[in-house]
Amino acid sequence: MTMSNEKILSLDAARSGRASPGTTSRAAFGGAEARGPIIDQEGREIPRESLGASLDPRFQGVRFDFGHSSANPFGNLTREQRLARLDALAKLLDIAFILPGTNIRYGIDGLINLIPVVGDIITTALSLWLVREARSLGAPWHVTARMLGNVAIQGVVGTVPIAGDAFDVLFRANMRNVRLLRRWIERQSL
Repeated sequence: MTMSNEKILSLDAARSGRASPGTTSRAAFGGAEARGPIIDQEGREIPRESLGASLDPRFQGVRFDFGHSSANPFGNLTREQRLARLDALAKLLDIAFILPGTNIRYGIDGLINLIPVVGDIITTALSLWLVREARSLGAPWHVTARMLGNVAIQGVVGTVPIAGDAFDVLFRANMRNVRLLRRWIERQSL
């Protein structure tokens, strides 16, 4: 059973004693007006004029600050911590498990790729996220181009049934990409 927003607000108001049952009231958000510029995800300032009617006066006091709270667990990681996170993700995707009776390692990437088409899309998206993170760490274009090449090779060859899945397990594009990134970072520190 679903309830409309009006019913939910009236029940909330009735419980708190603000209104009698059956009447609707809306809680207004109090507080000071928001200060400072409005910033998009890329760090660019958004002019208030371009927001127009979306600046509802009821929500002027509401502000989410994910960068300085516990809501964003990756907000204040150092470069080495971010690299360790990428390394752990690459290991999970490429070499997390051992095929019983052999010395062949495979990861979640190999398991997801068993799903036709959708699995290839998901694993390519995860690999591209690793490349994006490398770029945000400051990797230059030639390093990210090689990383994208590894992802492209794995993505294209991985679409071939059975042989592509075996290639994905043995090629390990994510491990190669993290190795490329780590080598570049080590050269920067010299």
